[in-house]
Amino acid sequence: MSWGVKHLIKKGLVILIGSVFIALGINLFLIPYKVLDGGIIGIALILNYLWGLKPGLMIILFSIPVFIIAWFNYREYFYNSLHGMIISSFLIDILQPLVGFIHIEAIYSSILGGVFVGAGIGLMLRFKTSTGGTDLVAQLLSVKTGVNVGILIFIIDSIVVLCGGLLLSVDTLLLSIITIFFVGVTTSFITRKVTIS
Repeated sequence: MSWGVKHLIKKGLVILIGSVFIALGINLFLIPYKVLDGGIIGIALILNYLWGLKPGLMIILFSIPVFIIAWFNYREYFYNSLHGMIISSFLIDILQPLVGFIHIEAIYSSILGGVFVGAGIGLMLRFKTSTGGTDLVAQLLSVKTGVNVGILIFIIDSIVVLCGGLLLSVDTLLLSIITIFFVGVTTSFITRKVTIS
């Protein structure tokens, strides 16, 4: 088996594992307490909490403008992130029956949700792929500014969570701040130092 084929299989597995982490984090730990992640996932969750719309499908729809920009300006990022976005969105909706499967205190649920989502995003970014959306935007900004991608994700996520907190509740806002903090910390930890090529 050639190096290229091995690398492709490895990358495919990382996208799948990362997507499973994200889907589990959202369904097991965030949705039961109406907690938000940031970025496009956060927007999708707001729509789910308000109107019951499928979060995975909403992620795909809201990712379209970002992928159009990537297609014209950063073709490599477009190809590297398309699979991650589609697979993670698909798994988020497929694993929705797991909502309510685990019962723990809201604060611990927020922390674990952040760690799971951050681990999924970090794994993908380490292999030069992502779920697209604002993760893709953060990745592009990181290349241009040199600022750690986890910090940029944290800033974008904070804006979405603030809006979501205003629309939903103070509890949602506070728990979501905890979640995005742990998403940012976990992503930064996993993407630190060398990137595996």
